[in-house]
Amino acid sequence: MQSLTPAITTDALRCHIAALQGVRHPLAAPQALEKAADYIETSLQAFGYGVNNHRFSDNGEEYRNLIATLPGTTEGQKKLLVVAHYDTVANSPGADDNASGVAVLLELARVLAKRQLRRTVQFVAVNLEEKERDSKPKGRGLRGSRVLAQHAREQGWAIEGVVVLESVAYAGPNVVQTAPEGLPIAVPKVGDFIAVIGNQASAHLVQAFLRAAEQYQPALPKVPLVVPGNGELFPDTRRSDHASFWDQGYPAIMLTDTTNFRSPHYHQPSDTLETLNLDFGAAVGHATAALILQLAG
Repeated sequence: MQSLTPAITTDALRCHIAALQGVRHPLAAPQALEKAADYIETSLQAFGYGVNNHRFSDNGEEYRNLIATLPGTTEGQKKLLVVAHYDTVANSPGADDNASGVAVLLELARVLAKRQLRRTVQFVAVNLEEKERDSKPKGRGLRGSRVLAQHAREQGWAIEGVVVLESVAYAGPNVVQTAPEGLPIAVPKVGDFIAVIGNQASAHLVQAFLRAAEQYQPALPKVPLVVPGNGELFPDTRRSDHASFWDQGYPAIMLTDTTNFRSPHYHQPSDTLETLNLDFGAAVGHATAALILQLAG
């Protein structure tokens, strides 16, 4: 694989996160949530993409997922989806969770925009990932991705894999790492790695990411975890939009800095741009780009 030209840069990530940072919540800040969607749409259009607004209703209101498509050159190939959620909880500016994932998504779309790939790649910003206390049923999350995954199944989408970018920029050599009890792997005590979470049906995607990252971002520490079934035994492995695709039978992985098992700023007012490690975020982006090019190129 040739090097990415142009490359993902920390300056570009910083600009995206600065533009998105702020409470983006359906009840606490609905206008800011819609402004974030507008920013994502405008950015993708500036990179040369047409953007499809996948609209859905939730609790009597209309929301949207945004889908930008890089068409493949070969008919009959399964497509790849790259996904990040753009909403926040009600009290957090959400720089890491999940402006960081959206920023990497946008940069991937930018650097791959002129590539001719065998498979179609879709860059998808989904809404309403966070649990909403006032939703019905109470505590429901993953709402935008659940609707999208159901739509994909109903429409017969042929999907090679889904890569979910979930909080990818809080890391460092002095960060203390914890883990949920009962995991079948040893988790390092230092939070300087990207976790790669898949289920049994997605184990090949986990291995593909590890190979791509090892070849093109060898300095990026990686910790893989493949869980049985759809992660029912380990609920913390289901806490993002990949679970919606698992439940519809699609292979999907989550790339995450592990959020609350590492960051004291998780879902707090202190989740700001200044706390992030953008070099780490850029490295995750380059590894993900390598994965996309290997699977779709």
